[in-house]
Amino acid sequence: MNPVIGYTAIIVVALASALIGFYGLRVSRTTSDFYVASRTVRPWWNASAIGGEYLSAASFLGIAGLILLTGSAALWFPIGYTAGYLMLLLFVAAPLRRSGAYTIPDFTEARLESTAARRVTSLLVIVIGWFYIVPQLQGAALTVRITTGLPAWAGSLAVAVIVAVVVAAGGMRSITFVQAFQFWLKLTALAVPVFVVLLVVNGGEPPAQLTPAEAFPASAGPGDLDGYRTVSLMVALLFGTLGLPHVLVRFYTNPDGVAARRTTVIVLVLLSVFYLFPTAFGFLGRAFAPDLAAPGESDALILLLPDRLVPGPVGQVLTALVIAGAFAAFLSTSSGLVVSLAGVISQDLLGGSVRGFRIAAVISTFVPLVVALATESTGLAGSVGLVFAFTASTLAPVLILGIWWRGLTARGAVAGMLTGAVLSGAAILGGSALATWAPGIRPFLEQPAAWTVPLAVLVTVLVSRNDRRGAPRGADAFLTRLHVPEAARHRGAA
Repeated sequence: MNPVIGYTAIIVVALASALIGFYGLRVSRTTSDFYVASRTVRPWWNASAIGGEYLSAASFLGIAGLILLTGSAALWFPIGYTAGYLMLLLFVAAPLRRSGAYTIPDFTEARLESTAARRVTSLLVIVIGWFYIVPQLQGAALTVRITTGLPAWAGSLAVAVIVAVVVAAGGMRSITFVQAFQFWLKLTALAVPVFVVLLVVNGGEPPAQLTPAEAFPASAGPGDLDGYRTVSLMVALLFGTLGLPHVLVRFYTNPDGVAARRTTVIVLVLLSVFYLFPTAFGFLGRAFAPDLAAPGESDALILLLPDRLVPGPVGQVLTALVIAGAFAAFLSTSSGLVVSLAGVISQDLLGGSVRGFRIAAVISTFVPLVVALATESTGLAGSVGLVFAFTASTLAPVLILGIWWRGLTARGAVAGMLTGAVLSGAAILGGSALATWAPGIRPFLEQPAAWTVPLAVLVTVLVSRNDRRGAPRGADAFLTRLHVPEAARHRGAA
C-alpha cells in the first residue's frame, strides 16, 4: 500500500475534525455547554452524533473481520448493536432525559439519595470508559501500521492527542459537531467502496475468486452456532447498550423527553443502514480475500480489500476513503467516551468547573493510552463485546430498576453493581487461566453475560427488598418526574 495515501487520509480527517471542533469552541461559553451542550441539540444532529460515537473500531473494522473469520455467526454483533437501541427507546431514553442529570452518577445519586451509590457508579463509569477506549486506540495502531508503515504506537498516540485537545477545548457542544460529521464520513467511507467493488465483481473476474462452496462452507453457517454463546452475546449487547456512559450522556443534551425518543428512532434507522456495509465487506472478504482470515489480521480486511479488487487510481481513492473513515471511527468514539469520563471525573473530583473538565479530559485520555501501548489487540469486536458484558452486569440493572421499580434502594444498587463487577470482571480477566484446569466452563467465562446479568439483578432486588431503610423518601416524586411528559407537567403546574 502506498503510504502517501494513508498519510493524506489521516491528516485530512484530523484537520477537518480539529477545525469543526474549534468552531464548536466559539459557541461553547458556559459550563452547561461543556457538559450537555446546554440541552439544545435537536434529534437529527444528536442522532448523527450518537452514530458517530457509537460506531467504533469494532463496528467499522471488527465486524467485517469477524465475518471473515466466522461467517454468519458474526451477524449477531450488528444485530445486537442495533437492537440495543430499541431497548434504549423502550426503557431508558425519555425518562433519563427528564431526570435533568448531567451524568450517570448524577442520576443514581438523585434517584437513590446516596453518595455511596454515586461513588460506585462513578468508579464503574470510569472503568468502562477506559476499557472501551483501549480498542479504539489499538484499532488506530493497526490502521497506521498497515497504511503508513509507521510504528503501531504512533496511531494510538495520534488519536489520543487529537481527542484530548478537541475535547478539552470545546466540550460536549464542540464534540457534537465533530461526531455528526464523522458519522456521515464513516457511512460514505464504507458505502462507496462496497458499491464500486460490487460493480467490479459483477462485471469481471476479480483476482483470487473462489467458488461459492469454498467461500461459504457449512461450518460458517447458522448450523454451527453455539446456543449458549449466542444467547450470552445478545444479553451483553442488548443490556450493555443501556449502560454505555458515552451513549447515555447524549440523551441529556436533548431539549426534552420527546426529542430523546425521536433521536433514538433516528439512530435505529441510521445504524440499520450503516451495518449493511461492514457486513457486505465481510462476505466479500470471505469470497475474495480468505488469506486475511487470521486472528489479529482480519480486522484489516476493510483497509486492504478495495485496492486488491479495484487496482489502479480508483482503488487508491477507495483505500484513502476507508482509511479516512476508520480514523474517524477511532476519533469519534474516543471523543464521546472522553467527554463522558471528563464529566464524571470533574464533577466528583475537580469541582465541576470548565477548568476541571479540561484537566479530566487529559486524564481520561492518558490512562487508556498507556494500557493500549502495553497490550496487543485480540480482535476489536470481541474486545468491545466483553466491555458490553461488563456494562450489562453493572450499570444496566441499576438504570432499568431505578427508572421502573420504586423499591430500589441504595444498598441494593451498590450490592448489585459490585456483584456484577466482581463476577464479570473475574470472568473476563481471569477466564483463560480458570479454563485451563476446567475446560468445560470456558464458554461461560468467555461470554459471561448470560449468568452475570441475572445474578446482578437478583442481588439488587433481594438486598433492596430486605433493606430496612426502604426506598428513598423522594422516590415517588422522582419517578413521577421521569415518567410524566414535560407538557403534562407544565399543564399541571399552570
